[in-house]
Amino acid sequence: MEVDTWFNSFDRLQDILLSGTAIYLAIIILVRISGKRTTSQMNNFDWIITVALGGLVASGILLKDVSVSDALFAACWLVFLQWVMTSVVIRSDLIADLVKARPTLLVDNGEYLQTNMRKERISEGEIMAALRENGLHQVDQAKWVILETDASFSVVADADDRPEEPQILANVGGRPHTTG
Repeated sequence: MEVDTWFNSFDRLQDILLSGTAIYLAIIILVRISGKRTTSQMNNFDWIITVALGGLVASGILLKDVSVSDALFAACWLVFLQWVMTSVVIRSDLIADLVKARPTLLVDNGEYLQTNMRKERISEGEIMAALRENGLHQVDQAKWVILETDASFSVVADADDRPEEPQILANVGGRPHTTG
């Protein structure tokens, strides 16, 4: 069967809608399971779109059985899914919790949170590098070290005037429970 370079069929576009949706959702699940380190310096959604669009563009250009309209339609569909997903995430905390990673506290009041570090696969050496980048000399100089959703580290130096429950930790996971 010979493939038209510009258009195959409406059935093919329907197949792209279904397979594109399935692949998009599968990638979200895989990225959530594999953790923040997989998409270092990119949030999960940016990474998914970047990788998927790269593959689609390559397919449309290089594969003879994928027409230009197939590749463009699939790319537009993924961008649309991205727009829908980000719109839903903004409006629904439940969906946001399911598909988006949360920042994780790795150091609290100068002490390593080993359970959180193991969960996120972060070593003390990586935290020490983040401390050095922020001009700190030892871990007890840090009030908090947070692994952000893009796998970067936020380091907050210890200071006397910090509140007990600061606003910046509101959405951070892995915080130890404090008692009265």
